[in-house]
Amino acid sequence: MIVALLVAVAGGVGAVSRFVLDGVIRSRVASLVPAGTFVINVSGSLLLGFVTGLVLVGAEPTDFRVVLGTGFLGGYTTFSTAMIETVRLLQQRRWVAAGVNGIAMLLLGLGAAVLGVFLGTLF
Repeated sequence: MIVALLVAVAGGVGAVSRFVLDGVIRSRVASLVPAGTFVINVSGSLLLGFVTGLVLVGAEPTDFRVVLGTGFLGGYTTFSTAMIETVRLLQQRRWVAAGVNGIAMLLLGLGAAVLGVFLGTLF
């Protein structure tokens, strides 16, 4: 029961972290695509890959890893927002930006996850 509560709190902290970081990036970076969501999802993919890599090499999936992976990173990353932002770009007829956002988010997120798993297996 305590782990579920910690996952919930960590998810809230992850969501607030996402909100703050997205705001900071939006206020400082002019970009073709929604840069905040892009940075958040790619960095979250890297971190979750790292945690997964640790578990794959035999590190027990301790409560800390569950709280970090499911809780914090679950609240921090946001695939649905990335897809809605891509749809909004399409609605604005910003075809290139929509294509870059959707495809690059997928490829870089996947690449970051693979790199994270690789790095996690080194420990």
